[in-house]
Amino acid sequence: MTLPPGQRAVGGFPRFGAHLHQPPPAVPVDPVIELMKLPRRQLTADFHCVAGWSATDLRWEGVAFETFYRRIIEPIVVPGTVITHVVFGGLDGYRSVASIEDILAEDVLIADRLDGGPLNGDHGAPVRLVSPSQYGFISTKHLCSIEVRTAKPTKNMGAAHRISHPRARVWQEERHPYLPGWLLRPVYRLLIAPIAALSARGGQG
Repeated sequence: MTLPPGQRAVGGFPRFGAHLHQPPPAVPVDPVIELMKLPRRQLTADFHCVAGWSATDLRWEGVAFETFYRRIIEPIVVPGTVITHVVFGGLDGYRSVASIEDILAEDVLIADRLDGGPLNGDHGAPVRLVSPSQYGFISTKHLCSIEVRTAKPTKNMGAAHRISHPRARVWQEERHPYLPGWLLRPVYRLLIAPIAALSARGGQG
């Protein structure tokens, strides 16, 4: 198995999220999801955390984000508007930003199923973004809003995004906006165990 630079395979799929010490947010009783009328696809891909672990061979199901964008978002954008970035928001308050170039890649999915079953709360129910070629902090869980922008957002994106590379491409090891990825590997790896412990406690609620 070949993994991106600085990544190590782990067993299972750890629950990491915005509020590690708390349970995941409750799923709305009747969520409005625009996916049912769109063509579905399956995707087997690895999930790479910026901290250095990778969950391998995850089987996702959902709708390609490009399909969602072309059929749902693009028709309501004012003609002539040049979209440069997309902002994704989760029910847990987390937000991520991706360039339009990266997020329209063919392997980006709005997923509602994982490994043959519906997404659970730990992994982003009712739906989540999945962008395998980028570090996991782009793949917003509990997806509830999608905003298009004509310029890169500069405010209200949270501390995590101020210390993370704006494109987050795993094969280029884009972990930090200024520091080389290899320099951060040992620092991030020290954080895996305590974050995993907090995550486990949060998942018990």
